[in-house]
Amino acid sequence: MPQTQAQVVNVTRILVMEDDLNIARGLATVLGDEEYSVRVAGDGQSAIDAFKEEDFDLLIADIRLPDMNGLDVIKQVRHHSPDTKIIVITGFVSTSVAVDAMHNGVADFLPKPFSEQQILKSVKSTLQQREGHRDAYVHSISETDRLIQKKEVLQVLDRTNEDQLFCYDLTKKGAEALSEYALSDEAKEAIVNGDLDWINKNVGELTQKQLKYVFERTQKKDWQL
Repeated sequence: MPQTQAQVVNVTRILVMEDDLNIARGLATVLGDEEYSVRVAGDGQSAIDAFKEEDFDLLIADIRLPDMNGLDVIKQVRHHSPDTKIIVITGFVSTSVAVDAMHNGVADFLPKPFSEQQILKSVKSTLQQREGHRDAYVHSISETDRLIQKKEVLQVLDRTNEDQLFCYDLTKKGAEALSEYALSDEAKEAIVNGDLDWINKNVGELTQKQLKYVFERTQKKDWQL
């Protein structure tokens, strides 16, 4: 029986760029079970060609590919499809690579191996960010408050590189360590959890040193799952 227009449902489209066939098939199965539309690209050029053929809501990208650097693919995707969210998965974790990826708009960074629960949590969280579920705070404060908040967040991130004791307290005590700063609860949560997407939207581009802390928090969050 043909679908009526009212029955047509928008399906979330995901491209998995992964040269390891077992991992790619596993991701396709896990995400397919969640009713996502999944397409697999085994190398960088195949991923680029896929984006020429259709739009994707999310790119799950390995960094090491047989034909090119995965970061080069990510840069092209960000240029031609800025609304596409990106999650990086890789077995070769380094701060420099992670920082470069984050500079290019990557929403999350998952070191391999990861569990089904981890990837699903990352995908769902990233897609929620794309849909604007976390944008309400941006519109609820004045421009002056926003500028003050931005300054405070940057001061905190700068301090994480200069004051090891503060960085330790922030890791152990969480938002409690930020009591001296004029930060909203959302901002404190974003700092504590290393929420790059929130920081990008509300603060802007970070320096290499500031991104180092965010990446370390993201890794620690993944390990604790």
